[in-house]
Amino acid sequence: MARLQSLAALAAAAAAAAVLAGMLYKRKCGHLTARVRELEDTLADAVEKAAAERRGRVRAQQSLRRALSEQGASPDKGKPAKAPASYPMAPIGTVESCFSTRNGTPRQPLVVPLARATVVLNPARVAAEALEGLASYSHCWILYVFHLNTDLDKIWKDPARSKLKAKVRVPRLKGGKMGVLATRTPHRPNPIGLSVAKVEAVDGHAILLSGVDLVDGTPVLDIKPYLPYSDSVEGATIPNWLEIDGALAVESIHFSEHFISSLSNCWAHVQKQALYASADEFQDLIKEVLSWDIRSLSQRLRPHQVTIESKADDCGSKADKDCRNKEDYQAADSCSIVVYHLHLEGIDVSYKIDENSNIIVDNAALLPSAANQNRCSYLTWRDKLSTL
Repeated sequence: MARLQSLAALAAAAAAAAVLAGMLYKRKCGHLTARVRELEDTLADAVEKAAAERRGRVRAQQSLRRALSEQGASPDKGKPAKAPASYPMAPIGTVESCFSTRNGTPRQPLVVPLARATVVLNPARVAAEALEGLASYSHCWILYVFHLNTDLDKIWKDPARSKLKAKVRVPRLKGGKMGVLATRTPHRPNPIGLSVAKVEAVDGHAILLSGVDLVDGTPVLDIKPYLPYSDSVEGATIPNWLEIDGALAVESIHFSEHFISSLSNCWAHVQKQALYASADEFQDLIKEVLSWDIRSLSQRLRPHQVTIESKADDCGSKADKDCRNKEDYQAADSCSIVVYHLHLEGIDVSYKIDENSNIIVDNAALLPSAANQNRCSYLTWRDKLSTL
């Protein structure tokens, strides 16, 4: 009898505990339901606030466009308003290129396959996620500013008085002129460049490119993927003057023993910040760059801003002095050798070219800026490249 009473008491206690647990569960569910509703309300408010902010931005942009249009509008209301005076743009990143200066930078993209550069995006403007998927493309378009143009001040400060030339000299025409909009000259009404490049790797906010024609420090405005089905036009034609084979090609390139030893010494100082795995690969880059005559038209006709080395066997002291004083360098060529300079990866490469377009690469020397470079290098990309 006592045992039965004990079992009944246990059953009653269990039933009471179950009732209490059920009440606690319902209360907890009620709290969770209230919390979910609260979060849903907060999310709805955030979505509405974001939508309102977007509508505000759109209205502000529309107002800005109207204001710019009214600023340039004709006083005669019967005539349509002029186009806005400007569309302000800020770079999204900067190019870290193997080309330190404009001299030697290829005239067109993909001409020098070994020419490498890193585009480093500004994290304050572009999140790393913006590059997601770009590595799946073989090539991309780079839109940028010709920031080293000497006429930028005139273009931006006083466009009406900039007096840009309608025609420019074309290297392939040996000084012949062509309409500026029928060429790829950097000196354009708006100094915007467009280049296609090979996408080698993507890492965070950086893109490693090859086949570039971009100088170090170039401001990048935008990056777009290259689409063969729409960007490559079947049956496209070009003018006859662009079809001249070997118009700027050189006859031969040779490296002196002194250059090989001097490059080895320089490479020991720059290899940790260079975009190349070895001095031999860097030498291949030099050969690719110099395979096309990189001199300007004026340099080919009358060399300037280069080193003049006298030939001791051909010129005495008086003749040498006469050569240095002559303005006509063509007359001085008979007793002088013109030494040109190519700046790559913090190294000054000296070379000579004869009248038959044979090049001798003579020397390599460190540039003063070589020690101050702090940028992405081959070591940064080595692991990425090894997986391709």
